[in-house]
Amino acid sequence: MATETQKHLVAASEKYAESFDKGHLASPPAKKYLIVYPVTCMDARIDTTAAFGIDLGDAHIIRNAGGNAKDAYRSILISQHLLGTKEILLIKHTKCGMLTFSNADARKIVNEHQGKEVIGPEFDFEPFGDLEEGVRDDVKWLKENGGVVEGAVVSGWVYQVTDGKVKQVV
Repeated sequence: MATETQKHLVAASEKYAESFDKGHLASPPAKKYLIVYPVTCMDARIDTTAAFGIDLGDAHIIRNAGGNAKDAYRSILISQHLLGTKEILLIKHTKCGMLTFSNADARKIVNEHQGKEVIGPEFDFEPFGDLEEGVRDDVKWLKENGGVVEGAVVSGWVYQVTDGKVKQVV
């Protein structure tokens, strides 16, 4: 039996499909860039395509908690090396949940919810205490890691959830 969420998904997809005319678009993004985003994060308050003027087929958008570069690395490598993107915009956002806990806090909560230790002390949730420093650290990691395509532009940004604007950090 389908849940209400599943029913909503099917109904929304059917409505979307009524006017969908983009089935011909190629897999590589037309504008050759990708965004790593907590704004592309997993935050449900942010409509990435509307906030950044991205049309279907323009860019790859990699969402994960905190807009984390290390977590997105596999997808970044595929986007760049297999699908031809030449630019990376790493975007974190204000009021991000990743600013609100430490690794120890997160491990404790997960283990308590499971009723046993399923996350050991080595597991890194990749929280950050300072938003702009988190952006700088991730951009630096991408630039120094060696997997990013040579000559690719890598920049770091903060999206402000209160007014919808972005500002460049690096």
